[in-house]
Amino acid sequence: MNASHPDLKNDRLMRALRRQDVDCTPVWIMRQAGRYLPEYRATRARAGDFLTLCKTPELACEVTLQPLERFDLDAAILFSDILTIPDAMGLGLSLKEGEGPRFSRPVRTAADVDALTLPDPEGELRYVMDAVRLIRQELHGRVPLIGFAGSPWTLATYMVEGQSSRDFSIVKNLIYQDSSVARRLLALLSNAIALYLTAQAHAGAQVLMLFDTWGGALGHAEYRHFSLDPMAQIVDALRADAVARELPIIVFTKGGGQWLSRISEIGCDALGCDWTTSLREARRLVQDRVALQGNLDPAVLNASPEKIRSAVRDVLEDYGTGPGHVFNLGHGITPGIDPENVKVLVDAVHELSRTPI
Repeated sequence: MNASHPDLKNDRLMRALRRQDVDCTPVWIMRQAGRYLPEYRATRARAGDFLTLCKTPELACEVTLQPLERFDLDAAILFSDILTIPDAMGLGLSLKEGEGPRFSRPVRTAADVDALTLPDPEGELRYVMDAVRLIRQELHGRVPLIGFAGSPWTLATYMVEGQSSRDFSIVKNLIYQDSSVARRLLALLSNAIALYLTAQAHAGAQVLMLFDTWGGALGHAEYRHFSLDPMAQIVDALRADAVARELPIIVFTKGGGQWLSRISEIGCDALGCDWTTSLREARRLVQDRVALQGNLDPAVLNASPEKIRSAVRDVLEDYGTGPGHVFNLGHGITPGIDPENVKVLVDAVHELSRTPI
């Protein structure tokens, strides 16, 4: 156990997020429990479908732990989905292989927003909290557990569009033509997400992360109003809770490299960076106010072991010396990756970043 985190055998992630010294750079991978692992595919087949897998705490725990058995990862991340909250709002979520998520009852009018209610984290979303409790128990302090949620803007894109979108035309029309409705929806989602993440903290999550997957689709001014401000409200709410305020918070806007300085000012502890942003430039922008997470292009994992090691070295050198780096991909791992290449990545991060004792 560690003096600074007595409940953890490995506290590298926690130390890096607090910008404290570590023996080597911690690494975890977005979507580290997923379709690239044969054991995951087997568990999903037993579950029957993705939503059943998410909503069965024992199975969610099983797949959360699977990558830790294969790789020397420095964190576990709750196996769940960013759409749990809109699903609990009764919008008729379906997830079919190859189609992506769809809502049968999208939210597009003031009346639609008025009909929404805040889900109870220990009611409609109890299965998530039960999974957090079970995973934390089964980890036995091996590594910290990351809890997460989608950002208000990202959830709104799915809820308004009714499905994944290339151009976000429907939700963008809403913010330009009826911004008051959009703001009410985002305010409701901010409250729901704050409650959800606070409940995860109370259930045993040790780090919290906001995935702003589609923030980068917004214009400069619109990003602040419709993505960043709602996330800032969530961070404020978490800092007001006696348990959640003690947890490091990571915020990741995919495609948001130009806004890193602004994001770093909302009270979070770390920023995720995608592969289009230089970590050296990101450090300059945030002036070491926060830790940085990232940012290898997931496609590199299709390359040879030698190329993967070289790319890892490039990311580490781009960040440079000093504390505050969590190694990750710039977005989630893709399904067709060879698990052996993930092992090359994880081992290379630890080996190439290790500091002499």
